[in-house]
Amino acid sequence: MTATPVAPTTAAPTVVRARPGYEGANIRTWIGFKHFIYLVEQAVLQWLADQGAGARTLFIEHGLGAEIVECSVQLPAVLEIDDEVTARVAARPDGRLDVRLTVVRDGAEVTVLRGKVTVALVRERKADRHRTAPPALAALETAELARPGGSAPIPLPPGRSVRSAVGADAFLWSWRAPYFYCHYTDRVQHSGFVRALEEVVDRFLADRGISVGRLLDERSWIPVVSRARIGLLAPARMEETVHSVFTVVDILRGVMFDARMDCYVQRGDRLVPVATASILHGYAIAAGEGAGGLAELDDATVAALTGGGR
Repeated sequence: MTATPVAPTTAAPTVVRARPGYEGANIRTWIGFKHFIYLVEQAVLQWLADQGAGARTLFIEHGLGAEIVECSVQLPAVLEIDDEVTARVAARPDGRLDVRLTVVRDGAEVTVLRGKVTVALVRERKADRHRTAPPALAALETAELARPGGSAPIPLPPGRSVRSAVGADAFLWSWRAPYFYCHYTDRVQHSGFVRALEEVVDRFLADRGISVGRLLDERSWIPVVSRARIGLLAPARMEETVHSVFTVVDILRGVMFDARMDCYVQRGDRLVPVATASILHGYAIAAGEGAGGLAELDDATVAALTGGGR
């Protein structure tokens, strides 16, 4: 599926006002990256409605599933639980959407997210009928969810385990795709893989002996995400087993780690990529010396992240 320019029915951007979900306030009153992306999703759904057809109309009347297939965000400032967020969405010439989230602090507008989003209208297998998308959204219609990118399929001949196929040193988490991560009685939706990214990071850090809880208790280090990207490549069907491989790619300036998640499902004798993601992660110091700044990753932490301590 190749994105092409969209002709919105109005030149004015969509503007949505919302508050982050209380669920996202996990450490003090700061909101985690997942709920930034949930706010983006809300704004994108309103943008679709502003073009003349919301998600329900698209599915019921056209047999089309509105799906975020890629979302890339930068998070330059924190988001607090009581913040009122203004989201602005505008179509780009390349067919993607620009999204910006702002809050007002001390009388000034502060940007908390800049993002680019790709939306597809997928012809759903289980819809009652199929009709062409409304003219303003016709460029987004696609026969199936199939996008280039991500890693290559991994051979899985008979007798070979997923563990051996992805590599003994890789961090692997395999999970059943539950219906409540899915869209349209069929496949894992974008936000399902956002949740998977959050969870695989948590599991990876615990596996390496530097769990979020331990670093909070011992060092007052608070997790900080400054950049994330999650993209869908092919359908992962309801109740299939998804194999998520998490890899630390680089340590940046001694204060952040850049990491990647690749998700696969088994199709015959191959592991086929269904989603890919990247995340830039670090820690803020909550108390004591250096409070308010970024924590420097010491040698032991770097070794744990990169596998050097294993």
